[in-house]
Amino acid sequence: MPPRRRNKPDPNINRRSAVKNLEPYLKEEEEEEEGEKVSTHEIFTKGTPVEVSSDEEGFNGAWFAATIVEAVGEDKFLIEYQSLRTEDDSAFLREEIDTLHIRPCPPETVVDHFSLLQEVDGYYNDGWWVGVISKVLRGSRYVVYFRGTYEEIEFQHSELRLHQDWIGGKWVMASRALHL
Repeated sequence: MPPRRRNKPDPNINRRSAVKNLEPYLKEEEEEEEGEKVSTHEIFTKGTPVEVSSDEEGFNGAWFAATIVEAVGEDKFLIEYQSLRTEDDSAFLREEIDTLHIRPCPPETVVDHFSLLQEVDGYYNDGWWVGVISKVLRGSRYVVYFRGTYEEIEFQHSELRLHQDWIGGKWVMASRALHL
C-alpha cells in the first residue's frame, strides 16, 4: 500500500539526505552558461517552477515543488509550495527561501524499470526523498531504503524518479556525482 500523504513529515523522525550539499546550488555571482553570463535572478523569475529544500528538522533531505512568486533582495525569493498548505489549510504555504535551498526542477527521465541498489527519489509526504532500491517487487512496485531513518517504504513505479544532483549549475546523475 502506498504511504499515506501528510502536509508535514513526522517531526519525531529525523530525515537526512544521503547526498550532502557539495556546493551552493546557485551563486549570486554570475555563472557562465553556453558563453553567456546568467544571474540567479535571470534563472529564477516569477512563475518559474522550482524545488525547495529546508534545514528544518523533519524536512532535511527532502525537495518540495514550488513556484517563484518574486525576488526578495539579492539572494532570496518568495516561493509558493505546490503541495504544502498553511496551518488552517486555506492556501498554499509561502516562504522566503535563500538561493542555497532552491534548485530548478530536474529534467524528466524515462525509466522502464528500476534496478536493485539504484539511487532514486521517492515521492513521500508531499516531497521527494533520496533513497536506494532495496527490493524489486512484482507489478512495478519497489521497496526503497532511506539511509537517514533506516526505513523501508514500498512505492509504485510512478512515485519514483532517478536521483539527480544539481552541482555547479548542472544536473548530474547520482552515479556520476559520486565520482566528482
